[in-house]
Amino acid sequence: MSITTELATIDAVRDFNRFYTNFLGVLNKAYLDSSYTLTDARVLFEIGSHGGIAASTLTRDLHLDPAYLSRILKRFREDGLIETKSDPSDLRSQIITVTDKGKAQFLEFVRRSRAQLAGHFDALAPGEPERIVEAMRTIQTTLGSDRHTPPPLVIRTHRAGDIGWIVQSQARFYTEEFGWDDRFEGLVAKVGGEFLSRFNPDKERCWIAERGGQNVGSVMITDGGDGVAKLRLLYIDKAARGLGLGKLLVDECIRFSRDAGYRQLSLWTNDILDAARAIYIKAGFQLVSEEKHRMFGPELNGQTWVLDL
Repeated sequence: MSITTELATIDAVRDFNRFYTNFLGVLNKAYLDSSYTLTDARVLFEIGSHGGIAASTLTRDLHLDPAYLSRILKRFREDGLIETKSDPSDLRSQIITVTDKGKAQFLEFVRRSRAQLAGHFDALAPGEPERIVEAMRTIQTTLGSDRHTPPPLVIRTHRAGDIGWIVQSQARFYTEEFGWDDRFEGLVAKVGGEFLSRFNPDKERCWIAERGGQNVGSVMITDGGDGVAKLRLLYIDKAARGLGLGKLLVDECIRFSRDAGYRQLSLWTNDILDAARAIYIKAGFQLVSEEKHRMFGPELNGQTWVLDL
């Protein structure tokens, strides 16, 4: 990353931070039209959700100055929101619990926060709230403390919206990575559209690989006729490469094709896709034909591979 790009990225993050803190009302003295600040509400939320928590734990988990936290707790006691007692495991600390009044205030914060977000989301176009949530999940999983232990991969069959994702993700990747033109997107859209319109669950299948709720891979089997299954549109997102996902998806295609009674599994690819070809070769596919073409702009060498089942 160049210095210019790095600064632009950092400034974009800073712009987002300013926008989001303003969106949440972080700097407002009256949070959610109450007499409390956002920090007050967060402290009360932590106390209420734990059912009893040590002051030292609050200081550590919320990264608060002990004196600042002490002032917040003093106000909560005066307002009748909390009760405190000595921590038997540490006489220097206190165990804090919410009173009935504190629980009511805590639940009111939850209600008002949900209503505030619902108001924002109701004004958005269909699909936009889901896109926002996915973006938030990406930030959380990428920058969170547990980012070095990513969620497990899940392989499932397709559902509404998945074929659109396949078209978008593959078109974007091959355009950016190899300079292929719009005709490739047209081909993927055609394959996806025909799969949906002619779908036979006994002989055809589409698998989507998910990690942390995000699609990261796909492949499909279609009926090529005469006992031949076609492996189509194998794709692994950059974020999931190196995990053996391509092999898992191809193995699933082979297993399904055998169980569905096909005699042969066929696929068409291009020889510049080295990682995919390596998977096919290891699985036992044999190269039966190849030809030069310019179907997507640059000159490519298309190849047909088959596996006898």
